[in-house]
Amino acid sequence: MPEQKSILPEILAHKRQEIAALRERHSIDTLKDYAQEQGAPRGFARALKERVANQQTAIIAEIKRASPSKGMLCEDFNPLEIAHSYMMAGASCLSVLTDKKFFKGSGPILDLVRRHCMLPTLQKDFIIDEYQLYESRAIGADCILLIVAALPDDAQLQALYAKARELNMDVLVEIHDAEELERALKLDGVELIGINNRNLRTFQTELQTSITLAAQIPEDKVVISESGINTPADIQTLAEHHIHAYLIGEALMTAADRSAKLKELLHKSNRLRH
Repeated sequence: MPEQKSILPEILAHKRQEIAALRERHSIDTLKDYAQEQGAPRGFARALKERVANQQTAIIAEIKRASPSKGMLCEDFNPLEIAHSYMMAGASCLSVLTDKKFFKGSGPILDLVRRHCMLPTLQKDFIIDEYQLYESRAIGADCILLIVAALPDDAQLQALYAKARELNMDVLVEIHDAEELERALKLDGVELIGINNRNLRTFQTELQTSITLAAQIPEDKVVISESGINTPADIQTLAEHHIHAYLIGEALMTAADRSAKLKELLHKSNRLRH
């Protein structure tokens, strides 16, 4: 497949404009007040670690309406119904896309899900500014995503990571290659390393990306394989390389019966393993 221009710079340019507009509407002090009104974050990392410690399949089930590579994934979009179906099927955690322009998500979707579903919830967005962290806590996020590729400055990456932890949110640090992994491992106390199997230029997914990079990650970290995980056999392949946690979006969102699909991924993969 020929290389395409990465969409990430376009996303980040728009995100900077979006943040500037939000600052005009709500001051950071207002967000800090809203954040303080939230209850304590639920243990996102803890929920994953409990499953992984027992070599059980831990799935972060994603609520995602659309993606830049696949377009609209779900026309009849009911996030609360989706969240409940994931919870009943055995998901460990949820991931909610909140980017508006490229993924058709929003903060209110996460807020709604968080209020009515007990699973710890990740805010999936492109975090590049401290303002967004207070916004994340204000809408109830238990965990935020930091994409190393979106944060080329180490000082910025470290500052955002430290502020998120100061706000008691867990942090999923996402990498695509060995250089990004090296930067991620410099973060003090980092627990969750997400390996995105999707090539940012070709949009192809390759599970070998997770297998190769996971071998370089210390055993005290939780490795989460992301993208391109569609079948119990995919999970079995990754589990054979000591990867037991997975973030799954499109395979669930496009399934005719999401609950049945999630149960299949969980139960068949556990049977294969044992």
